[in-house]
Amino acid sequence: MELSAPAPLRPGVLRIIPLGGIGEIGRNMTVFELDGQIMILDCGVLFPEETQPGVDLILPDFGYLEDKLDRIVGAVLTHGHEDHIGGVPYLLAMRKDIPIIGSTLTLALVEAKLKEHRITPFSHTVKEGQIEQLGPFNLEFVAVNHSIPDSLAVIIRSTAGTVLATGDFKMDQLPLDGRLTDLRTFARIGEEGLDLFMVDSTNADVPGFTPLERDIGPVIENVISKTLGKVVVASFSSHVHRVQQVLDAAVANNRKVAFVGRSMVRNMGIAADLGYLKVPAGLIVDLNDIDEIPDNRIVLMSTGSQGEPMAVLSRIANRDHRIIIGEGDTVLMASSLIPGNENAVYRVIDGLIRLGANVVHKGNAKVHVSGHAAAGELLYCYNILKPRNVLPIHGEARHLHANAKLAIQTGVPAEQTLIVHDGAVIDLVDGVAKVVGQVPCDMLYVDGKTVGKITDEDLKDRRILAAEGFISIFAVIDPSTGKVVEGPEIRARAYAEDDHVFDDILPEIERALERAAVEGIRDTYTMQQVIRRTIGGWVAKAHRRKPMIIPIVVHSSRPA
Repeated sequence: MELSAPAPLRPGVLRIIPLGGIGEIGRNMTVFELDGQIMILDCGVLFPEETQPGVDLILPDFGYLEDKLDRIVGAVLTHGHEDHIGGVPYLLAMRKDIPIIGSTLTLALVEAKLKEHRITPFSHTVKEGQIEQLGPFNLEFVAVNHSIPDSLAVIIRSTAGTVLATGDFKMDQLPLDGRLTDLRTFARIGEEGLDLFMVDSTNADVPGFTPLERDIGPVIENVISKTLGKVVVASFSSHVHRVQQVLDAAVANNRKVAFVGRSMVRNMGIAADLGYLKVPAGLIVDLNDIDEIPDNRIVLMSTGSQGEPMAVLSRIANRDHRIIIGEGDTVLMASSLIPGNENAVYRVIDGLIRLGANVVHKGNAKVHVSGHAAAGELLYCYNILKPRNVLPIHGEARHLHANAKLAIQTGVPAEQTLIVHDGAVIDLVDGVAKVVGQVPCDMLYVDGKTVGKITDEDLKDRRILAAEGFISIFAVIDPSTGKVVEGPEIRARAYAEDDHVFDDILPEIERALERAAVEGIRDTYTMQQVIRRTIGGWVAKAHRRKPMIIPIVVHSSRPA
């Protein structure tokens, strides 16, 4: 249902606007607005799909904030994954002194990213149990367990009520770093009274509880021990726990480890410097030195687990990387599939298998567990918190609906369980959360150094060029008579046909232009449309193709 623009915000009412992350997995960002001041929770990116050729990243829609930048009191980051921090450089490009608040590891990863953009942020480090005042927002930070260390949920207290935003979380009872999701604080908030629960939905449709991270370690060690050649492990470049398990398995099998991929080298260097990654002396070697090490004594820890075209693993599969994979080697893909990446990942797997590698992935071995709470864990939270209102976040439609169903089963009224889309405007007042309107919220594309100027129409043109090819037709007409004095001349690219196939249509184009001239048509634009209709209909009928057609008609110059 289409919603209208919201009424002006009344004093004392907390307005909540998700600008990304609802209805999709990525580009998470939510705006909280109260009494003229704004706080931002997370600012991530979404990675493009095959239907978005040429796009590097997709950002939240900053349009709502463009005329409100001076009212932003800070941006709070729940954890260091790209879908929660990747958009920060683009936000700070709009206003560089927005305070950035987050945990030690989260801010270290953000600051390294900002350094590449030549931005020095005003950052403030927080930890679990800490309370900070940010304008009208009183913030309490809560430890939660996730697939990256130092993750935080945030309790947002204000005169309008209390909100708990989980960020990404799960309830691993034996976490590798010993840092549990703080259910004691959850219970305390439940006793105090929680007005709105904004909760991770990613695994809401998965029954039971998410398996333990520590169950993965023995599987990784077993895979490495049975491999006669080199081992390549692909994972997210921020998955510190998984990398730690790989390092431990390498040590147990007397292998050295090399980090491969710029983000992997950067992030693991940060994690090691801060003490989140325990690296035995002499274990890590530089990629340039691996040729001196026997294949059965090396593990390569790389990026590219999502099939990204320019990431390390895709380049290895395409024989476009210095790492050569063949018989006796193993590639272990230690991550889950992000929805939409399936085809790209399976292409990489097929390419590696063709090269002779043994490919181990989640489909044939237990080499990854999710970082998100499954249905059993969410039910546990609902029963502890007893929230008055629920806003499922971080998920596609099926995840949001599954999460809402869980909330209703535990007693949350259906009308207070809000399933919304990006751009929805929710007002919280007197313990009631209500959808009151919609603000424009589109995809903001990053294409090289261009941000936001790529439209859906541009992407449609790119898809046509990739799938159907390109035909250009050039003709010169006499401006006084409308007759063709040169051409028409046809050129095609990526059409998989020789130019001579257009010999049959050239006379028809000439006749169409002659008829237009007889009708008194002289302007070049109308002549171009005549050409477009003529060749477009012929191509569709004769070749069942819909290429991009660019007709160019110019007037001949008349003597002075």
